Amino acid sequence: MRAVNSGNAWTRTTPLPFMNLPILTHIAEISPRPVLFIHGENAHSRYFSETAYQAAAEPKELMIIPGAYHVDLYDRMDKIPFNRLAAFFGQHLAA
Repeated sequence: MRAVNSGNAWTRTTPLPFMNLPILTHIAEISPRPVLFIHGENAHSRYFSETAYQAAAEPKELMIIPGAYHVDLYDRMDKIPFNRLAAFFGQHLAA
């Protein structure tokens, strides 16, 4: 089974929840909690993370992973930036 965002898996009713709930409406209210956006450089949906990043308040970070597609970041161990994730969480979740 393919993930909805991997392409060719949408049905006529799949996007209805997204159309009925403008998910970026309250994104600035997440602050002051840190937000991390991670997207593959070649992902078809990269624009969404870039748009959400622009709308979010600080603190925020956008990671664009070179050479990665959307689904590469699910289980491609060579593409997942574990060191950058650890640095982000270490900084923002430190006690």
